[in-house]
Amino acid sequence: MIAPAESNGTQFKSVAELLTEEVSASRLARWSSCRLQFYFHYIAQIQKPATPALHVGKTVHAVLQNWNLARWRGQNRSIDDLSDLFIQSWDQDQLGQDIDWNDKEAEQKEGAWKLLETYFQQNPIPPDEKPQAVEVRLEADLGKHGLPRIIGVIDLVRAGGTIVDFKTTKQTPDPDRVAHQTEIQLTCYGILYREATGEVESGFELHHLVKTKTPKLVVTPLAPITDQQQTRLFKQMESYVQGVEREDFVPSPGIQCLSCQFFNECRRWS
Repeated sequence: MIAPAESNGTQFKSVAELLTEEVSASRLARWSSCRLQFYFHYIAQIQKPATPALHVGKTVHAVLQNWNLARWRGQNRSIDDLSDLFIQSWDQDQLGQDIDWNDKEAEQKEGAWKLLETYFQQNPIPPDEKPQAVEVRLEADLGKHGLPRIIGVIDLVRAGGTIVDFKTTKQTPDPDRVAHQTEIQLTCYGILYREATGEVESGFELHHLVKTKTPKLVVTPLAPITDQQQTRLFKQMESYVQGVEREDFVPSPGIQCLSCQFFNECRRWS
């Protein structure tokens, strides 16, 4: 177990209390993946530079957000407008970052724009369909279940209540694996949507922009969340709160360690 001194005493207590007062899907997912990684990121707050993949995803997301907001407002965005926005976002998102491009920034930038071009060409949403919500921050109080608040930001809600999440990936997603890997996130989103609207979501769509040699868009439709999924999430939240409160920050060695930014810190853990 990490010594309390490493977490600065009272400072640790305040951070831990904050982390158990409200929970996001990303916090739960990181906790489920590796509790020590969670400690390094949220408790010790060790800063790491953005990776090229993270930068690509962030820029692509910013352009899609702007495009969807324009559709929500009844405005048009030409491909030239979107290209200018992409270039601006690409540069702005690097400010204060020290990204190791390994002399491949131009290649990564070109690939990111090709992903967006592919999405605009293959987008399955009708052009005249006005979104119900874009990049909306929601929260749900689960105090009646003895649990913290859930917070989250949903990328897009289509007309009719379909929740859409955008993802960039190197591999073509398998529907069953994707459903399993995103269960925490989508269950949180379903609960947030129901709390905010009083209605049940009509389902989910995962829009994967796949970074293959010829970029492609893969849309994975998923059904509304079930009672079983909600129960599973509540159990995961209980485990999360109890673990943070008892400082249960232990590593989870596995293949995922190969891409972990905290690999060196983990090796020195005792």
